[in-house]
Amino acid sequence: MAEDLSGLELDFTCPICCEVFQDPVALKCSHSFCEECLQQYWSTQKVLLCPVCRKECSRDEPTRSLAFSSLCENFKSRKLAVATDDMCPEHDEKLKLFCFEDKQPICVVCYTSKKHENHKSSPIVEAVQELKENLKVKIENLKVTLDNMSTVQDDYKEQAEQIMTETQSVEEQIKTEFKKLHQFLIEEEDTRIAALRKRESEKKEKIQAKINQLSTNIAILSEAIAYAWQEMEACNIAFLKRYSENIKRLENPPVPNVNLETKQDLKTKKDQTNPIQTLLFTVWTRMQNLISQAPVTLDPNTASNKLMVSEDLSSVSFVEQKLSVADNPERLYVGVLGSQGFSSGLHCWDVEVGNNDHWTIGVVNQSVDRKKLLKMDPSCGMWSIRFFSGKYRVGAKSRKDLNLEECPVVIRVQLDYEKGQIRFYEPFRNITLHTFTNITFTETVFPYFCTGDPDEPLKLYPANKLSW
Repeated sequence: MAEDLSGLELDFTCPICCEVFQDPVALKCSHSFCEECLQQYWSTQKVLLCPVCRKECSRDEPTRSLAFSSLCENFKSRKLAVATDDMCPEHDEKLKLFCFEDKQPICVVCYTSKKHENHKSSPIVEAVQELKENLKVKIENLKVTLDNMSTVQDDYKEQAEQIMTETQSVEEQIKTEFKKLHQFLIEEEDTRIAALRKRESEKKEKIQAKINQLSTNIAILSEAIAYAWQEMEACNIAFLKRYSENIKRLENPPVPNVNLETKQDLKTKKDQTNPIQTLLFTVWTRMQNLISQAPVTLDPNTASNKLMVSEDLSSVSFVEQKLSVADNPERLYVGVLGSQGFSSGLHCWDVEVGNNDHWTIGVVNQSVDRKKLLKMDPSCGMWSIRFFSGKYRVGAKSRKDLNLEECPVVIRVQLDYEKGQIRFYEPFRNITLHTFTNITFTETVFPYFCTGDPDEPLKLYPANKLSW
């Protein structure tokens, strides 16, 4: 501030008194002076000349400038304030030192006083340099914090975008699956209605044929009856002569036999043409066959970044390169969970391990630490079987190797929550691999899956649907 004012001081200085202008006036030659200084100078001169350029002037030439006068007064005030800032308010001495204890500029008298005794002090220039260095360190630290915050913010934005992308993907899958169901129902409706119309047409044709036949029979019988009445009007001898012929005609009319059970048959067939409950059951059964999804599906939001879950959520594969997925709270450090948790009942699901040479399947508590490597031990809330390096292994603390005669292709996991039991067995030969018993479940548990083989995925099947 002081340096800025010193640069401007020459512009506000009267060339005669060398002080800041007091009531400045300007001549036509553009030179300015204090009014009093100019009048005193001219009083000593015979010819009125500009003190600077020596150009001749007239006495009424000096012109006052209120704006310039205001600038001069403002400059004086600022100069006085700067001068006051540089002075010690207590001793009226120039501030030359800085006290680091009290964090304020001091003068030499302050430095020697008891108030600042034993205080660390240094010259103003050195103090400014040191404090600026300290400030730079603070700024750099804040910049690091700012960069970290920006990185975290970018991560959150990326997570938000990934969540949006995943949501859109799931939404599309939902729409696709429901579109299939809608199309299935529309086709079923069209098929059933077409079949109903066909049966209606066939029955109407049969009934119409019977109506036509009955109309013919009615006409024949009516004619026979009318002829009989006519014969009854004949004379006695003629009536008796033709009686045998007439009675035969009435007892054996030339018409086909009429089915007296026709109405009952039609009623039965009518009942059979409206089997709504059977129809609904049939369609529902066919719809279940259409839905090939296993009762236990995978939750992609829990899959670690090296596991890829299939679109139908029924298989998981290991990938060498990490996937770009959001680090949401439910995501595991290693593995993937089933989408449905269990807190009661009996549940089972089949896992096809095939030729996979590195896998883990089992059940885990909902509360396990998902951001750490899970310990394969019941005491840690995990009940599982692992296959690695050609060995089947159960547990971690009390590790147990399983000796199996044949490698199972499919393993069924059976969870009995109330009984506190988890059984792993080969479903086709009903051979038990291992059973965890006497478990006291205290929370919801989830199916757990993990694979480290990039060539062979783990596949899930409904326990009652798998056939070979």
